[in-house]
Amino acid sequence: MKPNHRILFEPMTIGSLELKNRYVLAPMGPGGLCDADGTFNYRGVEFYVERARGGVGLLMTGVTMVENDIERCALPSMPCPTLNPLNFVKTGKILTERVHAYDARIFLQLSAGFGRVSIPSIVGSTAVAPSPIPHRWLDGVTCRALTIEEIKTYVKKFADSAEIARKAGFDGIEIHAVHEGYLLDQFAISMFNQRTDEYGGSLENRLRFAVEIVQAIKARCGRDYPVALRYSIKSFIKDWKSGGLPGEEFVEKGRDIPEGIEAAKHLEAAGYDAFDGDVGSYDSWYWSHPPMYQAKGLYLPYNAILKNVLTVPVITAGRMDDPDRAADAITSGKTDFIGLARPLLADSRLPNKVRAERIEHIRPCLSCQEGCMGRLASYAQISCAVNPACGREADYGLTPALEKKSVMVVGGGIAGMEAARVATLRGHVVTLYEKSSRLGGVVIPGGVPDFKEDDHALIRWYERELRDLRVPVVLDTEVTEETVRVASPDVLIVATGSQPKLLTIGDADNVYTAEDVLNGVVSVGDATIVVGAGLVGCETALWLRGQGKHVTIVELAPKILALAGPLCHANHDMLHDLLAFKTIEIMTSSCVTEAVEGGFKVKTGDQETVVAADSVVLAVGYRSEHGLYDKVRDLVPEVYRFGDARQVSNIMYAVWDAYEVARSI
Repeated sequence: MKPNHRILFEPMTIGSLELKNRYVLAPMGPGGLCDADGTFNYRGVEFYVERARGGVGLLMTGVTMVENDIERCALPSMPCPTLNPLNFVKTGKILTERVHAYDARIFLQLSAGFGRVSIPSIVGSTAVAPSPIPHRWLDGVTCRALTIEEIKTYVKKFADSAEIARKAGFDGIEIHAVHEGYLLDQFAISMFNQRTDEYGGSLENRLRFAVEIVQAIKARCGRDYPVALRYSIKSFIKDWKSGGLPGEEFVEKGRDIPEGIEAAKHLEAAGYDAFDGDVGSYDSWYWSHPPMYQAKGLYLPYNAILKNVLTVPVITAGRMDDPDRAADAITSGKTDFIGLARPLLADSRLPNKVRAERIEHIRPCLSCQEGCMGRLASYAQISCAVNPACGREADYGLTPALEKKSVMVVGGGIAGMEAARVATLRGHVVTLYEKSSRLGGVVIPGGVPDFKEDDHALIRWYERELRDLRVPVVLDTEVTEETVRVASPDVLIVATGSQPKLLTIGDADNVYTAEDVLNGVVSVGDATIVVGAGLVGCETALWLRGQGKHVTIVELAPKILALAGPLCHANHDMLHDLLAFKTIEIMTSSCVTEAVEGGFKVKTGDQETVVAADSVVLAVGYRSEHGLYDKVRDLVPEVYRFGDARQVSNIMYAVWDAYEVARSI
């Protein structure tokens, strides 16, 4: 391994438990990984074992309920040891024994629940909380305050669950969570906790719930049984359902850093053996689940504060996949462990690849949150946009083809490259054709903004994989009917992508596509109008504003990002808030009608406004490019069309469709 990366693989302890390296699988919602009786299913076992196989030293499972009566959740949504303790031990033991075979350790993350941030599809329209406070997601719903008896029941259930976990072979517990605004955090934050009994008022009282939990677990399982805490030193809450952006000045209504320091010291003294730190809350969700618009390593400045005031280890996640950044964070004293969540969905072997100096072979996480947070919220299933086998490792992997076939792939975008990669891995003879001079398709312009750099990293990853697999790539060649006839492949894959839709605005010649603007083919001038407020339009506007341009967004629909999804809430909310924070003017239910001296006329209802602008940038969508498919679909015995050539969508469906087809050829 590289000398500066050695620190990542040095052993470190949490309590008396030694871990083989500094890499931690950060906890994620275990959608699809458990059964209705609260036990881990075979998919859950395979999911965690695959990350142990990939080289992490410690695995944190996702949120696990300690009971299902006070806050009743639809099952299967999360594990729960107390529902069927015998079966939980049985399946848990299979999981932990297999993890231990790789010299890894595993903690079970136990949760007090959601409270006011409960997910309606899982918990319904009723919710508990420290006090009668508004629900985060459901307008008009006021949460019911927990009774003292219910709090005591929770504390006992934590001890019961920890005892069951220890019997199942789990090496420790992580408590979920005095972070992100979950139920325990709601008790800890005065904005949410308006109680006047021993669980409200002073900071000590507001932390009593979390203190009693660790004390009960230690009393039941022994002082040496490690208990970590998921913790946020700062909440970034401007108001109910409103978060503060990076660089924005606002009055913190949640937990601010001075109180966060005091609380951390108090919780360490209570017996917590490690702090799994971040910042944010559900009211500022894009801090707790950072999209690509957040800086990489965004938690390091805050966890450096924790490191300075605590004696127990600190774990830091938050876009920490770069091993140079990770190693520097440890050597400079900002953290002790590196937490990876989404990067280990994209590539479960990341630690092993760092150790083997194969960093360029790490499949990048895009921070798009389409396959992880997006699918978890919409379909209660964890996965990954760039790794379709994630969460179904045992039944969706690749197997060698029984019959070797010649495969012709037309189109060098993401879908075509994934199809070529997978088909070659399975033993087929593949040739990839691309009409332009480079691979990447629409992701080339899409990855131009600095906050989309990982999109270009994905292109480079595919180029490297295809090169190592020795896939012939034929560039600057437009495939025709005759090309297909001459090649006469056994299988033809048409992944010819899409083209930007165009609009004419009178006889104006200063109307450009977002693709040409992003690719640097044209210049927009000092002021521009972006037509279209989907994802491409909003991100292009944000990128142009970052260059000092004056930008106005004009959208025909009554709201922005209406067709850009469904996006993960964190991505949607942060992009929406950034547009406002960066003073980008937005005109909805509007259209550009004509060019005039110094700008363009914009019609909103019956009103017309002249917007000063040097140009118009079109981001009004894409149309599928399937002309070749229509001509050659009957020339080859086995023909497939996917990616944007079938239906304009996003990177996730380009990868998933290509993987599905190529794994079955």
